[in-house]
Amino acid sequence: MKSNNVKNNKRFRYWRRRTLYSIMIGYGTFYLVRQNFALAIPFICTELNVNKIDIGLLMSIGGLLYGFGKFLFGLLGDKYSARYVMAIGLLISGILNVLIGITSLFPALAILYALNQVVQAMGAPPCVKLMKHWYSVTEMGRVWSIWTMASHISSAMITFYFPVVLIHYGWKAIFYLPGIISILLSVIIFNRLNDTPETLGFPPIEKLSGNNNEDDTNNTHNKLEKLSLLETIILVIKNKNVLCVSFAALFVYINRMTFLNWGPTLLMEYRNSSNVGIGYQMALFEISGIVGALAAGYVSDKLFNGRRAPVGAISMFLLALTNIIFRFIPKESDILSSICMLIIGFLISATVILVSVSATDFVNKKIAASANGFTGTLCYIGTAVAGIGNGYLAYYYGWNAVVLLTIISAICGGILLCTLWNKKPVADK
Repeated sequence: MKSNNVKNNKRFRYWRRRTLYSIMIGYGTFYLVRQNFALAIPFICTELNVNKIDIGLLMSIGGLLYGFGKFLFGLLGDKYSARYVMAIGLLISGILNVLIGITSLFPALAILYALNQVVQAMGAPPCVKLMKHWYSVTEMGRVWSIWTMASHISSAMITFYFPVVLIHYGWKAIFYLPGIISILLSVIIFNRLNDTPETLGFPPIEKLSGNNNEDDTNNTHNKLEKLSLLETIILVIKNKNVLCVSFAALFVYINRMTFLNWGPTLLMEYRNSSNVGIGYQMALFEISGIVGALAAGYVSDKLFNGRRAPVGAISMFLLALTNIIFRFIPKESDILSSICMLIIGFLISATVILVSVSATDFVNKKIAASANGFTGTLCYIGTAVAGIGNGYLAYYYGWNAVVLLTIISAICGGILLCTLWNKKPVADK
């Protein structure tokens, strides 16, 4: 007889642990074949004779494709198997990275990069779907932050090994190695990953955790499963809380993608850092991001009873202050620059996880991937602003203008999150 309690059901706990580590490996691998491009930008500009505006435009187009792709695959992810979506995405992204490494023409590289951004959208939605099905509302902040660690670990790995790969094999190798890893791991993920508890014979997480009335929950789930894609889109967009979180996420991502995509170039040209110094500071940015994500998830779950907005708002205002300090510290001080990058990484990651969880907190788990996908679309409109916007600002007005944009966007994001200060997660009913 199966136990209807999470703590006493060993088989259920085994499968959700397996699901969590599988999506962490898969999602981390998606970052290996995405963030490598940011580190290659200075060398692409030099060797392929490309300027910052061209790169910025490419990143903006790629960001928009990723954002809209995330919404599309969020909708499809709610309807179809997360296992297939994630494994196929990893396989194709790995192949595209190998092809990027082979090409020597910027137009071909741009097309491959854009295609890779679309495929990258197959990473997060399946993870969101599975977390919402295997973990209860009061666990989501901590679980989400643990899952997010995968992206930071992968990005930190790239920044650590990039200088070595660059010296011995050239910048194209940073596409070959992650591409091959992604292809191999796609097979492993397909083998290890599974779908919802119900497909393995378990009752829904609501019954196991004792959070909701089973009959009401099942009736709602059945109704949501029958919705068309258009009806699902309308249901998500009409949710005012999701809309507010999504626009806050836009401003969060202007900051995130400024430092994630432009970070190596900014540190090289604005702070006069060496290749080793850039790798060290970007690694600090990623490692502190792990701590920030874990801290934000724990604090919002335990101290704010599942309310994400207060922690997110405070983090955004502190981020604006840190960016101001980063703007005025002496350019020759690697120590102060490193400290700022560490704090910025902590605060950005804390806010990223909170806006991501909030989007799913305000909807039923059956449309959680769709809500996360919609928020992702707004996030990557912010990415587009950080792409062509920062390329234009850096080219014509210098990096001071870019940092000013991060300050203004952090303040705007903090104000929007303040309007959700007292909003709590909704139960799946």
